Amino acid sequence: MLAVKGILSGSREDLLSVAKFQKGILVCILFQLGAIIGQLALPPEIRLLISIAVLVVGIVSSVFVFMLAIKVYGTALGVLLGVLSLVPCIGLIVLLIVNGKATSVLKQNGIKVGLLGANLSAIGC
Repeated sequence: MLAVKGILSGSREDLLSVAKFQKGILVCILFQLGAIIGQLALPPEIRLLISIAVLVVGIVSSVFVFMLAIKVYGTALGVLLGVLSLVPCIGLIVLLIVNGKATSVLKQNGIKVGLLGANLSAIGC
C-alpha cells in the first residue's frame, strides 16, 4: 500500500474522502454564489426563502469544511476553519481556500480535478 501525499493519515480511503468532501464544498460554493445573485435580483418576498436556504447551505458547507480540513490540516485547524466558514463573506473565502488545498492534494496524487471535482472512479480504493 503506497502512502498518499498531502493527507495526514496517508491512506487511500482518506484520499477518496477528500474527493467526496471537495465535491460537497463545490456544490455549496455554487449554491452560495447563486443565492447571492438571487438576493440581489429577486423581489423581497422571495428573499426570505433565499435567506433560509443560505443558512442551510452555510451549515452544510461548514460540516464539509470541517471534515475535509481534518483530513488535510488536522483537528485544531479543521475546527477553526469550520467555525470561520459560518461567518458571512469570510465563509466563502474559507470554502475557496479549503477547496484549493483539496485540489492540490488530489493533483499531488495524480488525480485529475475538473470543474466539479475529481472523478471518484479514478481514485479506486
